[in-house]
Amino acid sequence: MCVSDIIAGGHYAKKASDIMKCPECGCDESKVIDSRPTENKVRRRRECINCAFRFTTYEIIEEIPLMVIKKDNSIEPFDREKLVDRLCRATVKRPVKLETLENMVEEIAAELKNSLQREVTSEKIGELALHKLKEIDDVAYIRFASVYRDFNDVDSFMRIISERKDDKNKGAHGRESVIKQKRCCTTPFFLLGSHLCGRSI
Repeated sequence: MCVSDIIAGGHYAKKASDIMKCPECGCDESKVIDSRPTENKVRRRRECINCAFRFTTYEIIEEIPLMVIKKDNSIEPFDREKLVDRLCRATVKRPVKLETLENMVEEIAAELKNSLQREVTSEKIGELALHKLKEIDDVAYIRFASVYRDFNDVDSFMRIISERKDDKNKGAHGRESVIKQKRCCTTPFFLLGSHLCGRSI
């Protein structure tokens, strides 16, 4: 993102350069005497250090489009609708709502935006989508992976299916461990007391 300033003083207005100059005397030094946020911009009232002339600037946030580097090295703007469409194909006849996919794409777009990168590879976007699909639907995850990872044989499918089974087994073992720990922690106090005192009840 970048910020552009529009300077206005009386009937005079011009596009600001990197250094904002006083519309009256041309001095490039001024101080902000008032600042107020408005819709999609910030209004600042300034006073020239040299001649005390007052003028207004509007700081406008301009979105710099995120560019996607494709596998053939061509570059195109990031398209949310295109990604949603790809995800819809992967979730055909699966219990996944369109709203879920749209929210997923918004989360991916926000993550890419916050990374402050102007260019990102299609592989990176694909991996982000896969990471989120993994938590939603296994079949959709495998379908999507087959496209973004260019599966060329049955072994590729078998490998990712095996990986998902291993992940689920690890998750199940982790939950069992937590349950066992909770059971140990919930042992009745009177039983612990009787054991420590060497008496039976």
